[in-house]
Amino acid sequence: MNLAELTSEQWITRITRQHDAQIPGLEILDAYYEGEQSLSYMHPELLRRLDTRVRQVVINWPELVVDSLDERLDVTGFRLGGEQAADRELWNIWAANELGLHSEQAHIDALVLGRSFAIVGTNEARPSMPLVTVESPFDVHVDIDPRTREVRAALKRQFSEDGDGDQSEAYATLYLPNETIWYSSDNGGGVWEETDRDGHGMGVVPVVPLVNRPRTRRRRSAPPRLGRSELASVLPLSDAACKIATDMMVSAEFHAMPRRYALGFDKDDFVDSKGNPLTPWEAVAGVLWASSKSPKDDGVAVGQFPEADLSNFHNTLNTLARLVASLSGLPPHFLGYSTENPASAEGIRSSESRHIKRAERRQRSFGSGWNRVAQRILHVRDGKVPDEALRVETQWVDPATPTFAAQADGVVKLYAADKLLPRRSARRALGYSDAQIRDMETEDREADTQQTDRDDATGNGPTPDRDPAELPNRKEQEQERPSVLAGSRLRPALAVQFREPASTS
Repeated sequence: MNLAELTSEQWITRITRQHDAQIPGLEILDAYYEGEQSLSYMHPELLRRLDTRVRQVVINWPELVVDSLDERLDVTGFRLGGEQAADRELWNIWAANELGLHSEQAHIDALVLGRSFAIVGTNEARPSMPLVTVESPFDVHVDIDPRTREVRAALKRQFSEDGDGDQSEAYATLYLPNETIWYSSDNGGGVWEETDRDGHGMGVVPVVPLVNRPRTRRRRSAPPRLGRSELASVLPLSDAACKIATDMMVSAEFHAMPRRYALGFDKDDFVDSKGNPLTPWEAVAGVLWASSKSPKDDGVAVGQFPEADLSNFHNTLNTLARLVASLSGLPPHFLGYSTENPASAEGIRSSESRHIKRAERRQRSFGSGWNRVAQRILHVRDGKVPDEALRVETQWVDPATPTFAAQADGVVKLYAADKLLPRRSARRALGYSDAQIRDMETEDREADTQQTDRDDATGNGPTPDRDPAELPNRKEQEQERPSVLAGSRLRPALAVQFREPASTS
């Protein structure tokens, strides 16, 4: 099949068939993240007997695995090739589209479902401010060129339901390299009718996938699979934990409370302190029984069976938690597993090393997608992608969690060690934004100017007839400064715009 000769209707049929084949799997993953999965490993007869007496206990480890990784993925800016500071205009467009919030949604969908999408288009109300939306893989699917790895076509579908829950009206948007076509349907997508067409002539599809853990082989499978969910290896363990927790509640229902037995009594013999008959539940769970019969005269006997020990359930859950930690890279204390000896600060940081490395890898894969989004934004706004935008770099918050004192100590040492780290980079490493750094540099210049004026006024400054060899060494002056933050009254920003080395001492 020559894909270059496909009509728009054939593209819709092709992408719809691929998308429909993957939606059932997406629904399963989404249910696990939301904690709405059905109970596994439970015998159907036991489910029937329990009915609604005991609800399923959901230990939502899938949500923990995704959210703990997403919390380390915050975009702080974009830097064009050859530039030292972040691009202000791109960040203004990012903020205008509220992508600080929506990028979080895109990352969560990509971590749970394997991918999410961003669509860049024109904003009729503000032509200078392109419109960027984040889309779910339930609504959008793309066709990838296996050679260039670019999107050849993309389809977005939306359905509206009537009062009976049937899908009546449907809308679709087909994105091609040089045009965008809108469709509507009155029978739930059975037949599409074109409603509008925009020949933008960009030469690229304005839909960018954000792929989690991409693989070359999966991309060539039938149907092609974009990315892999972070939950793939955790779901069986999550099912087992929910089953064990539910069994524990069932056991608590029937066996955790000590079972009593009474021999030689009738049900009318069980009364409260006022002589009123007890209900069956009160007779079982009551703390006080009263009866006129006695063991000596009537031969009755009262006793109780030992209660069930639930420690086997606790041990099993702890074992499953350790398995989840080993597969997902989560520190054990994230899953509530602790020992009698609390871990030291160094031990906690060491246990988070794998998780931090995973976050750095996700920054790399998602950053590739956000780089393309930035290029599409400039393409829509200016009609072309400038050369420096071809090397655009997405800036992220440092995924590690060092204390500010430890981080500052390391930065100061690098700055003092023969200027291994420039002053501007040192301040950026400490989490200051570019605007704060510019303010610091302005204050530094003002402080130097004031010091020079004072030296000149007191006669201590250098004079024109002095020998240049007698002038103070500037390098020695800089080394004598106690900190890279001298002259600054600003507090560090929360976002760190650099990537730490893989290993630090």
